[in-house]
Amino acid sequence: MKITVIDGQGGKLGALLTAAIKNEFPSAFVAAVGTNAIATSAMLKSGADSAATGDNPAAVACRDSDAVVGPVGISIADSLHGEVTPKMALAVARCPGIRVLLPINRCSTFVACPDACPPELVRTALDILRRELKEKNNA
Repeated sequence: MKITVIDGQGGKLGALLTAAIKNEFPSAFVAAVGTNAIATSAMLKSGADSAATGDNPAAVACRDSDAVVGPVGISIADSLHGEVTPKMALAVARCPGIRVLLPINRCSTFVACPDACPPELVRTALDILRRELKEKNNA
């Protein structure tokens, strides 16, 4: 089983995911892909079996992964403060395996609530819109 972990910024979330995945699935091959060298290094130190940085390594790693794991931003071009390239986001979207995206509400992308029923999702989405639009209009 091959699991690809993608992260950016300082790689803290990716490092936590890598360690947890290696603990839960000791025989899994964990490929770490960082959007920058710091994130890649953090995941490698947490036990990744391989590590590389950039959009081409993301495309190659996702091509045959059973799962891709990371913050929701890895599936959105230009997210993580511009660290996720369109090629990276497309690689995540085209992965033949599953995508497990953590609802990290940063970089102007918000996940209303991962486990709520639809009415709760709508309420949460409206709360986020209200809060964010109010802040934007007050700026």
